[in-house]
Amino acid sequence: MPNITDNPDAIRDVLENATVIAVVGHSHLPEKASYRIANYLRGSGYKVYAVNPTVDEINGMKSYRTLADIPEPVDIVDVFRGPRHLPRIVDEAAAIGAKTVWGQLTVTHPDAEAKAEAAGLNLVMDRCIKVERTRHGL
Repeated sequence: MPNITDNPDAIRDVLENATVIAVVGHSHLPEKASYRIANYLRGSGYKVYAVNPTVDEINGMKSYRTLADIPEPVDIVDVFRGPRHLPRIVDEAAAIGAKTVWGQLTVTHPDAEAKAEAAGLNLVMDRCIKVERTRHGL
């Protein structure tokens, strides 16, 4: 599966068919983009898991230390970490059988693309999941 960043049809398909999203770097602070986007995704009908090893819970919901700790299959791993973390997160996403790794705005890394390709993962980089949902009328 390819880097689908510039493939609107593939992005729409991912967004329409996903049900479970893990937000890596989910902040507990309401002013942070990861907090706002995760709440937006929950409000849009997705089941959203917070992945942040620095807090135990966010808004009364458990925060998981790693992707491997999430108790069910994940469709999209939405990344709110610095670009240097993306290759490792792609490896972790592949290890749990996720379908897509989504790097939020500015989250890109050339090694992540090769790793995602080798693992058979869809990859989106430098795109806001909320903006893409809006663009596609979802």
